Amino acid sequence: MKRAIYLDHHATTPVDPRVLSAMLPYFTEHFGNPASVGHAYGWEAEEGVKRSREQLASSIHATPEEIIFTSGATEANNLAIKGVAEAYFGQGRHIITVQTEHNAVLDPCRYLQPLGFEVTVLPTQIDGLLDLDLLEKSLRSDTILVSVMAANNEIGVLQPLDKIGAICHQHQVLFHTDAAQAIGKIPLNVEAMNIDLMSLTGHKVYAPKGIGALYVRRRNPRVQLAPQMHGGGQERGLRSGTLYPPQIVGFAKAVELAILEMPAESERILGLRDRLWQTLSQLDGIHLNGHPTQRLAANLNISVEGVDGQALLLGLQPIVAVSSGSACTSAKIEPSHVLTALGLSDQLAYASIRFGIGRFNTVEEIDRVAQVVIDTIRSLR
Repeated sequence: MKRAIYLDHHATTPVDPRVLSAMLPYFTEHFGNPASVGHAYGWEAEEGVKRSREQLASSIHATPEEIIFTSGATEANNLAIKGVAEAYFGQGRHIITVQTEHNAVLDPCRYLQPLGFEVTVLPTQIDGLLDLDLLEKSLRSDTILVSVMAANNEIGVLQPLDKIGAICHQHQVLFHTDAAQAIGKIPLNVEAMNIDLMSLTGHKVYAPKGIGALYVRRRNPRVQLAPQMHGGGQERGLRSGTLYPPQIVGFAKAVELAILEMPAESERILGLRDRLWQTLSQLDGIHLNGHPTQRLAANLNISVEGVDGQALLLGLQPIVAVSSGSACTSAKIEPSHVLTALGLSDQLAYASIRFGIGRFNTVEEIDRVAQVVIDTIRSLR
């Protein structure tokens, strides 16, 4: 049976064959523990990790010592937010974030509130962008951290990281960004953007799941973090646990390829997205969610009037794999907190589709999906 056309690349991506090829020797030939410094097996594994750390650092204009490997962006977010909160507890207990953040940021912030921290959760404008004047007005003398994601995982909106970073550094407040969806898709420069902490993950950029990293600035200012995992003292003591060379090598290779191919690939994917939107927008009652241009090239998030959201998703399921604007938790279906933060009604938030276009999608697939979506909407109406 032919599989559905995959347009859910914001959820995860397939491993690129070139990435898998780079990983394979580290499962078999170079299988050593990077911490085993007494023999060649350890040296070979450590060399792979070292080279990968250099590649990742170079991709965001950091130094290798500033890259801390984690299990993914969720762990990186937790280490950044909880680690700063604990390390700077005596200097201030106020943190600022945004309503449209991923739960991997919002939940650590909520966790800190009963521990004595105050969290300001800022709204966005109707297009999903943060009001920078509101951000600056919300800063206080006891603010220690601002956390704003680079690219939204649902609506693809790109926040102005350079302007946010400038505001934070002007007020001597640390700036953290969840760049899980942004790495390899837009240029990232931690120096030019005044970013102090950046969370990254591999599986959004054609690397395997289970590997990520946290960039931690070492100078101007030197960021202090309290470790959240203790043990063998790996990763400068900030994240103990045996490193996994195959995943690390795969992550670095994926980012290297993505940045090398970014100009051409961004243009190609943008063309596919615009082609899809041009067809879908001909239907009445179709709304684009998020800023029309300041968004990831691969992202298209729409709401559909006059249909049931679950029925729409089920109608598409055999032919196209996409996500809806709803989140299922403990058998309870709730509207997306991102879409409701933009001012959408629960009904429109339920009846939403997130298209995430990827490296291996074709024009023929996009045209097929557009027709199926239109046919399904007309049928349900």
